[in-house]
Amino acid sequence: MPDVRPARRVLLAGGLGAAAAAALPVPAYASAAEPVLLRLAGPAGPAPVGAVELHLVDRSRTDPWTDRPRELMATVAYPAVDVRDRPLLPWLPPGAERALKARYGGALDGYAFPWTHSADRAPARPGRRPVLLYSPGAASDRTFNTLVVEELVSWGYVVVTVDHPHDSGEVEFPDGRVVLSAGEGSTEAEVTAAVAVRAADLRFVLGSLAVLSRGGNPDAERRRLPRGLRAALDLSRVGAFGHSRGGAAAAALMDLDPGVRAGADLDGTVFGPVVGRGLDRPFLLMDTAVHDGLNKDPYWPEFWRNLRGWRRCLRLADAGHHSFTDLVALAPQLPPGPPLQVGTIAADRAVAAVRATVRAFFDLQLRGRPDTGHLLDGASRRHPEVGYVAG
Repeated sequence: MPDVRPARRVLLAGGLGAAAAAALPVPAYASAAEPVLLRLAGPAGPAPVGAVELHLVDRSRTDPWTDRPRELMATVAYPAVDVRDRPLLPWLPPGAERALKARYGGALDGYAFPWTHSADRAPARPGRRPVLLYSPGAASDRTFNTLVVEELVSWGYVVVTVDHPHDSGEVEFPDGRVVLSAGEGSTEAEVTAAVAVRAADLRFVLGSLAVLSRGGNPDAERRRLPRGLRAALDLSRVGAFGHSRGGAAAAALMDLDPGVRAGADLDGTVFGPVVGRGLDRPFLLMDTAVHDGLNKDPYWPEFWRNLRGWRRCLRLADAGHHSFTDLVALAPQLPPGPPLQVGTIAADRAVAAVRATVRAFFDLQLRGRPDTGHLLDGASRRHPEVGYVAG
């Protein structure tokens, strides 16, 4: 985040930002009759993308917001073998889309949200794939990093994106319920508690994937699973990454579960015991010049000192906090208005750089593939926007 004081960071950590939401104008051509279709670029890898949504219920935990069993929504995206005649999943399901538009006071009503490039329940490609978990920023949704997720899948990863009800922005369940964010918190204690819930969520999702890999169906409604998905999960090669608060959740998950072999935090302050304990496995930090995490963030320096495995801190030049998400690509398709924290970096350059960096990191750590393009050293000719800070 641009401002690293804990309370301020919490207030601005997710979504488009409150000021932008309140003042975003709607141009004359964006009418309800002919909404402007927002678009996201497809992945560049050789494999088409399949995906399935899961409704997961953890009956061993009580949701701190409801005193009921903790419920989650997750999407498992995977390399597919045949996507012909398969419907694509929307960027947000209808109820969540309506809720997001309501959150911004009608400013987005003249727009149709994008479709993903993920084919619903397409058969999975043969072969066991490394598994990555993704957690979004506070008040953001699991689909807000579709550009990076689909790119990773197209190059052979299974990526599981997770919504954290009451912390994520808009979470729609199969019965049509939409759970909204309860607020991003205003104290360090509140945010630390929210990150701990997220880490427990991610750990439960890992357990649900283990059930799936053994032939079970963890979906609460027992909806049909894609053919071949069970055999596609290599749970001996698991990584985690996230944006903003989701990056903190990735670090906290690694602190809980030694089976998670590598993690990445995209511009998020780290909270909780992992700051002092550190990690003995590879971890990537990536920030912006405004954040300048190792100098200005209240927790990155201590966390950095306690990282005992492979470590790297990289920086995305001319970027804002949301340059790591789909918002960097959607912002140019919206009319001029308040800044959306995407910096001055060109959208296509930001998308390409973040996609390539996250892929290079997990290729190295989970697949043993060397970083021949020196991207993780901040010396890539192809992606000069990625700079080296420390290692």
